[in-house]
Amino acid sequence: MTDILLSWSGGKDAAWTLHTLRQRGDVRVVGLLTTLTEGFDRVSMQGIRRDVLHAQADAAGLPVIEAWIPQRADNAVYETSFADALRRAQARWPGLSTLAFGDLFLADIRAWREALCARLGWSPLFPLFGSDTGALANAMIAGGLRATLCCVDTQQLDAAFSGRDFDASLLDALPASCDPCGENGEFHTLVHAGPMFTAPLPVARGETVLRDGRFAYTDFVLQPDSTGSNGIL
Repeated sequence: MTDILLSWSGGKDAAWTLHTLRQRGDVRVVGLLTTLTEGFDRVSMQGIRRDVLHAQADAAGLPVIEAWIPQRADNAVYETSFADALRRAQARWPGLSTLAFGDLFLADIRAWREALCARLGWSPLFPLFGSDTGALANAMIAGGLRATLCCVDTQQLDAAFSGRDFDASLLDALPASCDPCGENGEFHTLVHAGPMFTAPLPVARGETVLRDGRFAYTDFVLQPDSTGSNGIL
């Protein structure tokens, strides 16, 4: 068994990567690596609250290695924080040297990650890369993954999509220009249930705000389950 660290955004692709890796008999995911932004106390890009992130990790039965970056960090700052997080991971799991990513088809992003990992002495793994994203989106939904759109790039998709469930009706409503998995950055998701979790997360939808004149973020708050359903409210 090869031990693996998984790059975790809190979104559907990372969650489905975890599920996929757990179906294999040759690897074992030992932890999650997540980048968070200082000042916001949230997952970078996704905007997911830190306590929701840790609730996801608890439901997945895995610890989180946090990499903190300042707001508007450049690549050099990001890489320094990323390298420090990997060093801490190796201190916790001696011999660990494989990092998995949930990328689907962007060759330039994959090449950048491969080069970064090579500089740091790690081996990257891309379990979902090359998947047909339409088929993958439907497989996620059919497989029990439940997620909501927590961020929308309003230059690619209407802001009204932020906060919507990632489900069959959403896929039907997406414009033809939008990738079904949002791989071009059209949207990001928050996973709150699925086969990678022991139980659904009780999260409630909050307000939607526009940041940088472009990104519509919908907030989701972790709360005690008052319905008995452990579902999204």
